[in-house]
Amino acid sequence: MPAESVLSAEFQAARGTIRQAIAVLREAHLVATEHGRGTYAKPHLHASELGKRFRPETRQRQVAADPELAALFSVEVGTALIEEESVTRANGAVGTVVRSYRLLRARK
Repeated sequence: MPAESVLSAEFQAARGTIRQAIAVLREAHLVATEHGRGTYAKPHLHASELGKRFRPETRQRQVAADPELAALFSVEVGTALIEEESVTRANGAVGTVVRSYRLLRARK
């Protein structure tokens, strides 16, 4: 993998965030870090082994657009949106939380 400073610049993220991301990958046994050699990918895991390490949980719900979401979607505050939240766990600890939104389309 590229050096932390390169990743930080490329993804415009704080170095601490990059270190946390690498720690999650290391905990999941996807990468290894060696002093003086850097961080590198470990051999490919079988899909069933990967499934044991990452436990995605996804849920959807209807929400009302707050001012920030309304501006992003160019709709009025309170407009119905669908929020999808996906939580990935590695060895029981939360690794990532991703929320995405889309407009609720009326059925025809």
